[in-house]
Amino acid sequence: MPILEVDESTLYYTVKGKGIPIIFIHPPVLTSINFIYQLEGLSRYFQVITFDIRGHGRSPFSRKPVTYPLIVEDIKKLMDHLEIKQAFLCGYSAGASILLEFLLSTSKGRALGGIIISGMSEVSDWRLKNRIRLAKNLAKIGALPTLARSVSKSNSNTKELFDKMFLEAKKGDVRNILQYYDFCLNYNISDQLENIPMPISLIYGGKDKTFYHYAQQLHTKLPQNEISFVEGIKHQVPTKAASKLNQVIYQFIQNLPENRGE
Repeated sequence: MPILEVDESTLYYTVKGKGIPIIFIHPPVLTSINFIYQLEGLSRYFQVITFDIRGHGRSPFSRKPVTYPLIVEDIKKLMDHLEIKQAFLCGYSAGASILLEFLLSTSKGRALGGIIISGMSEVSDWRLKNRIRLAKNLAKIGALPTLARSVSKSNSNTKELFDKMFLEAKKGDVRNILQYYDFCLNYNISDQLENIPMPISLIYGGKDKTFYHYAQQLHTKLPQNEISFVEGIKHQVPTKAASKLNQVIYQFIQNLPENRGE
């Protein structure tokens, strides 16, 4: 099991394939298993890297509070460990906010671009705020298994995948999961989006109406981006529309001028 020591904690990670690197970032409670179809499908063309954020899945409790800047530093350390100078970053849901934090930090020179799946630069609508608060309350009262089951069920498309996702999700440490949720709830860099010059692919479910506002916000403010909607899909694009997502990611990277030899 590949493990990277970071400070007083460790990160579980997986690497598959060769070529241009893509690093995937998961939201709270979920783990790197969420990107199993990307690990399998895209590794035929790229080097695909997934990891469990501190206190999630196979990455144990972190004494340092889980914050977006800390996760950005962990990604940099993982890149250094794997001798990767630059990579594309792909963030799903709250993981997309970490991607944006990376692109706005001193680490931005390490990024080739970004792929945002069902993501946002802030949490501004009451529905999403209430969903996050409900998740936090479940975790606080010791109902992490219930929360892990619910999140795994909504993100899985087969019983086999549900079993894998649930097994890993319920391993998480409540303290770090709550820290991740808290940072997500209070994070807002919408007024800084124009400072991100790298190419970004925005991908959303066509039925994910709650996130239409966030999609439009990012599409309007990011200087260099393209947007696509997957018909018939809600929020859970990585697992519910894996084939379409993998195709969009492949075309986005291959169509960039530097990868066309221009």
